[in-house]
Amino acid sequence: MAGRYFDQWQIGDTIVHEIRRTVTETDNLLFSVMTHNPQPLHIDAEAARASEFGQILVNGTFTFSLMVGLSVGDTTLGTLVANLGYDKLVMPKPVFIGDTLRAETEVIGLKESKSRPGAGVVTFLHRCLNQRDEVVCSCERAALLKRRERA
Repeated sequence: MAGRYFDQWQIGDTIVHEIRRTVTETDNLLFSVMTHNPQPLHIDAEAARASEFGQILVNGTFTFSLMVGLSVGDTTLGTLVANLGYDKLVMPKPVFIGDTLRAETEVIGLKESKSRPGAGVVTFLHRCLNQRDEVVCSCERAALLKRRERA
């Protein structure tokens, strides 16, 4: 199990996730179609070419989902009880087909659970960066994590 338990985290802990992902046209098209998002900027090459960007924009919810997914192995895999919410989601730069994305995570909050003595809430700040080290997406994620079993 790769994820950490609540009591293994400290505020300020930072992880640069090793997995990177180059976004393909198929990723963007399938995600847009599966989520019923008909935005021409995501699925119509001619409309996208006529836009200020001159090319297809990757669906922002794909970028968000990929950012969180890239973090799971190092943060919550096997220790998650539930994701409690996402906050302050921003996408300051566009993502294009062929961009290679990576993620970084910082712990910005820890809170004991009053209702669940075997768990606690970790607040993560996730950042997604492209191959030029530009932040293309970030958000805060509150996750209810198990505590280690006490002997």
